[in-house]
Amino acid sequence: MPDIVLPFRTPELVYLGSGSIQKLAPEARRLGTRALVVTDKGVAGTGLADAVKKQLGEAGLAVELFDQTMAEPDFENVDLCLGVAKQFGADLLIGLGGGSSMDLAKGVAAMLTNPGKLIDYYGTDKIPNPARPVIGIPTTAGTGSEATPNAIFTDHAEQLKKGVVSPYLMPKVAIVDGDVTLTVPPRVTAATGMDALTHAVESYTSRRATMQSELYSLEAIRLISSSLRTAVWDGANTDARRLMAAGSFFAGIAIANAGTGAVHAMAYPLGGQFGVPHGVSNALLMPYVLEQNVVGNLLKFGVVADQMGEPTDGLSPRAAAVAAVDAIRQLSIDVGIPQRMREVKVPKDALPGMAAAAVKITRLMDNNPRRLTEADVLAIYEAAW
Repeated sequence: MPDIVLPFRTPELVYLGSGSIQKLAPEARRLGTRALVVTDKGVAGTGLADAVKKQLGEAGLAVELFDQTMAEPDFENVDLCLGVAKQFGADLLIGLGGGSSMDLAKGVAAMLTNPGKLIDYYGTDKIPNPARPVIGIPTTAGTGSEATPNAIFTDHAEQLKKGVVSPYLMPKVAIVDGDVTLTVPPRVTAATGMDALTHAVESYTSRRATMQSELYSLEAIRLISSSLRTAVWDGANTDARRLMAAGSFFAGIAIANAGTGAVHAMAYPLGGQFGVPHGVSNALLMPYVLEQNVVGNLLKFGVVADQMGEPTDGLSPRAAAVAAVDAIRQLSIDVGIPQRMREVKVPKDALPGMAAAAVKITRLMDNNPRRLTEADVLAIYEAAW
């Protein structure tokens, strides 16, 4: 089988490790003079946003704070932040927070240099002009948005999450400092960590996976599966937090280049219609989707089991692949993720409409290692309900 030849994208500069947030000021000064820090009330309440503002101000930048990022941002949230950015005259966006804040910063950065509304650019490679520079600083170990050209928003009219994907959305700088995740509560740590594991597994088994992307996927699987339990239940453990931050970042690079699959496509209706947090949606659905996916690439799923530390010697390829699914399900249970959609208030009569919506997200469904029909998707939802 010939190699898949695709461009490999990463942020221009990456600072990875404890204390790396101290590199923000010189990079911000290099990229702009008027910085809008995009975050949410929770992060602002920890004092981290004030510390970032102080660091930037002392470096001579003008700084404005937008702390109204929604937990699952919609396109209206983009318009609100864009108004602040325009009034302030921002020439640099700093996404400080989880994926919501970083995605919002990326969306606003694009709309400072492009006409119309961000929803006009839903899909892949639709943005015509380069965006303002963005620095991504994750405060959770989950979305990997600091390393991707993706921004995800809720479209209330269609009750669906929509992805805007463009190389212009790739942050110029990623600052990945596990120390800033120490105060994240267990429930959020679990959901975001399982989100990162979903990225790692789906990118590794994606039809667009390459030799390069697989390196990042596999290391992310190893790091996340070995450290997530500790990060959830012993949140002050700096080693676990550091490994989770790195694993999330590596998984972000992997999905930036190989993409995700049916888990993400099927998770979008849960978020768009019922407000289920993205990480919870992915984590809940992942074992049920992977049960169907293993036959699409038994050998790769067996490697996933190996990376998770499962004993696979002497197992058949199918048994080894199933061991990966079992390990992922057990990890999800151990960190407290709901295991059924009814637990997150999804009504059973909504499942057919959700299946119809999910299969339309061809950007993701086409990456899946097994071709799934609408009937297949509905059956998975029913199993997960």
